[in-house]
Amino acid sequence: MTRHFSRKTLLKWAPLLVLLVLVVFFTAINPAFFSLRNFARIAITSSPALMVAIGVTFIIIMGSIDLSMEGAISFSAVVFAFMFKFLGGTLDSWGWLALPLIVLCGAVFGWVNGMIHVRLRIPSFMASLAMGFVGTGAAILLTGGNIVKVDDELFRGLLTVRYFGFPIMVYVAVFFLLVGAFVQSYTPLGRNFYAVGGGEDLAHASGVKVRRVRVMGFAIAGAYYAIAAILAVGKIGQAESVSGANFMFISITSVVVGGVALWGGTGGVWNALVGVLIVSVINNGMVVIGLPDFIQDGMLGLLVIIAVVLSTDRRSIQVVK
Repeated sequence: MTRHFSRKTLLKWAPLLVLLVLVVFFTAINPAFFSLRNFARIAITSSPALMVAIGVTFIIIMGSIDLSMEGAISFSAVVFAFMFKFLGGTLDSWGWLALPLIVLCGAVFGWVNGMIHVRLRIPSFMASLAMGFVGTGAAILLTGGNIVKVDDELFRGLLTVRYFGFPIMVYVAVFFLLVGAFVQSYTPLGRNFYAVGGGEDLAHASGVKVRRVRVMGFAIAGAYYAIAAILAVGKIGQAESVSGANFMFISITSVVVGGVALWGGTGGVWNALVGVLIVSVINNGMVVIGLPDFIQDGMLGLLVIIAVVLSTDRRSIQVVK
């Protein structure tokens, strides 16, 4: 009992302790790391990634996996840019309508992803990977490989307007983090995510409509990918067919390192937040101390392996798939 409690406690707090150790480590090497300006850089980098991580967290809690985020973000970013320009190109005009519409578009993208997985009985990793390719292909088709500029000053205020040293996009990310935490902890759908992840047969026997829950999970994830796309466009002022590049690696790494179990039923959006911060702190800290990119990737890969080893009870696993 004591050993189980100790292991459970360690797994719960280990990601946060890792984050604190990293902050202390990089600060000791270069005191400039521990500054409001640098923390703002980390927060800006983390904001779109956090939205993606929250979306995929809901999927992983159910015991599934979603690999469509890069295509979903690229597609959402491009459609948003075209829609924003079509509606006047400014938030002062009808351009603001593009914001809720693209979130709805992302939810539809995720819903289709979930329907393919559930109705056609295709493994989630394969269905989502295929949808990711569809999203990227659609983005290339719409742009012809070109860049779509979004230069409205009000919209770019997501990055340029700051309060207490942090840009508006950080507060937007925090708001949707709280929304995700509310859905996870205080709604029947959120509880059903955990029920499905804890055991699909048991959840079905308990009256949970498993298929509907899975589709809704993918739809919510798609909406969060669209929010990430909006923040990504606001960050750089443009959309293109590669707007979603690297988000798959960052989001899955963040979720796993943050303590969300890949087999489902464990973890949540707060784990995703800690994981995203760990990844962002490592990337930022290594830049601050002058280490090359390949060492950053190697460190993140090593962290994933360590996180999975620590969180997996290999005695209870008959076959490693």
